[in-house]
Amino acid sequence: MRRRLDDTAGWLLLVLAVVLHRAVAGRAARERWRSRRDWAIRAARRRGVPIEELAGRMGLSAGWIRQVLAGKRPVEPTAVEEAA
Repeated sequence: MRRRLDDTAGWLLLVLAVVLHRAVAGRAARERWRSRRDWAIRAARRRGVPIEELAGRMGLSAGWIRQVLAGKRPVEPTAVEEAA
């Protein structure tokens, strides 16, 4: 019985790994996540969150946030900019 549970758990974990891989891997998936993120930024701004607060909490520059709010496609920040 234990072996059967291990086999079942293994298959379920494999299915989870496939779903996660397809959700986060590849250009199309990254674009979907970026679109959702940009939507959330714009929605927060419409509800009164200041640009400086958005930039500070996300670790991005205020100029970058302004570009997203204007509907432009800013270049994704590098790890250096995110750390700053």
